[in-house]
Amino acid sequence: MKNIRNFCIIAHIDHGKSTLADRLLEFTETISKRDAQAQLLDNMDLERERGITIKSHAIQMNYHLNGEQYVFNLIDTPGHVDFSYEVSRSIAACEGALLIVDASQGIQAQTISNLYLALENDLTIIPILNKMDLPGAMPEEVKDQIVDLIGCDRDDIIPASGKTGLGVDKILEAVVARIPAPVGDATLPLQALIFDSVFNSFRGIIAYFKVINGEIKKGDKVKFVATGSEYNADEVGVLKLNQEPRAKLSTGDVGYIISGIKEAREVKVGDTITHVANPGEAIQGFEDVKPMVFAGIFPVETDDFEELREAMFKLQLNDASLVFEPESSAALGFGFRCGFLGMLHMEIIQERLEREFNMTVITTVPNVSYIAYSTKGDEFQVNNPSDLPDPSKLDSVEEPYIKATIITKSEFVGPVMSLCINKRGFIVNQSYLTSERVELIFEMPMGEIVFDFYDRLKTISKGYASFDYHQIGYRKSDLVKMDIRLNSEPVDALSSLIHRSNSFDFGKKICEKLKELIPRQQFEIIIQASIGAKIIARETVKALRKDVTAKCYGGDISRKRKLLEKQKEGKKRMRQVGNVEIPQSAFMAVLKLD
Repeated sequence: MKNIRNFCIIAHIDHGKSTLADRLLEFTETISKRDAQAQLLDNMDLERERGITIKSHAIQMNYHLNGEQYVFNLIDTPGHVDFSYEVSRSIAACEGALLIVDASQGIQAQTISNLYLALENDLTIIPILNKMDLPGAMPEEVKDQIVDLIGCDRDDIIPASGKTGLGVDKILEAVVARIPAPVGDATLPLQALIFDSVFNSFRGIIAYFKVINGEIKKGDKVKFVATGSEYNADEVGVLKLNQEPRAKLSTGDVGYIISGIKEAREVKVGDTITHVANPGEAIQGFEDVKPMVFAGIFPVETDDFEELREAMFKLQLNDASLVFEPESSAALGFGFRCGFLGMLHMEIIQERLEREFNMTVITTVPNVSYIAYSTKGDEFQVNNPSDLPDPSKLDSVEEPYIKATIITKSEFVGPVMSLCINKRGFIVNQSYLTSERVELIFEMPMGEIVFDFYDRLKTISKGYASFDYHQIGYRKSDLVKMDIRLNSEPVDALSSLIHRSNSFDFGKKICEKLKELIPRQQFEIIIQASIGAKIIARETVKALRKDVTAKCYGGDISRKRKLLEKQKEGKKRMRQVGNVEIPQSAFMAVLKLD
């Protein structure tokens, strides 16, 4: 056990985690030249296309140093703020972390937040200065930033380059020297922490775990503590590039178990595996994830509801931060109310449903969860605008606030501040990290950053601002429910809760957008935004009309008028029975109003 090292790689988006992981795998000869490819651990199509890591990936390497044989378990983690739950789970299975900082960009918001996650779990941090081969690298300045942040010696920072392979040998030596071996007792009853799981259509559900105490052999009768279910360990093994079976795994090892589990609900991330005969205590897993953004996902064909449910359960296995419950909508039929960690997370889930399960889905306007108080003093959790009590019975509404940390170049401070203030934020602190870099801390409503905040922040700062946030509780706010009506029928999938001061503006923009997107019909379509019974904005999509007066040449005007009146009556009748089809693009367009 003293020769095992478990560590993960943490960094901001695009600081070169996956590329450096490739070099570590090549250097330790874990992969052959034939299998080598860029971002080897990112095995999902989506990850390769977008160049981001979405899932944490675990892999085992063997390393020789001074005649000793070491086993390294490496976990490559995502850098985006929406996937920080993946990072927290990976950290729970490790004793050390490689903190990677891009030498040309310096420390950014997600670097700091991931670092704090690692320090809370008492991990040993090895700071690495990556991308040293770039012409824009500023090693001395960035080293100063790292020393200020972690309080380490300058000599502890390892200069490296994921592209050229510079410093990889130093990193591996530092892992052996600085990261402690796992602590645990092989003679105690088995305790293994599940930190991830995947679905395999042939073998059922495969759970990844780290053995804290005891050992697990092939064929053992095991029990999952949280669900109380018992299984046979049909196969246990370690995670190389492919899964490699082993006869047993002991304390400190990271591996997988296949036990023929068919039901997705039976494996919970953070659960403990123990023996049936000699059970151990449950390990304190990680806290349940708190979804930030809620949206409805509905199948395009209502008959596909059951298939969608199966697909959601399988996705939840692979992504434990997805939360969902059934709901129904008057406009869209049966579907699910889903909780996501952010907008990128929502987009990725929608893409994965379409790619991996061939499910075409409609996503409704995302919102956050509110707390409403009735005049009788009852408290309601409102995840959906349609859950809001009647205005006459409503006393007040509280909305979630976040503390946002934005790190940017000093030249963009003005635009970033005005963006945050427009989003009802107020500044708490502003500090200069260096003469060029500023850290701004804002408190702002979560609902305001749901739509397009991140994209706009990137645009105004030319890509230089980095953003990270956490929830700080609920505050009272003047919120109103805004309905969108088509021919005076409310469309519940488009309704939203919004601050009274923004409602007129927002209502007008949505009506204008829908006018562009809804195709013209044989009858007139009236689009209205309303708060209660009060209409605040209106647009009209004109009917397609045949030229009924074409056959009149000369003669009295009353002949033309008679034909036009007749047409008008027909259009009116049509409008009463006509149905308006809303295209999927209309639901998505609401998010991109500016």
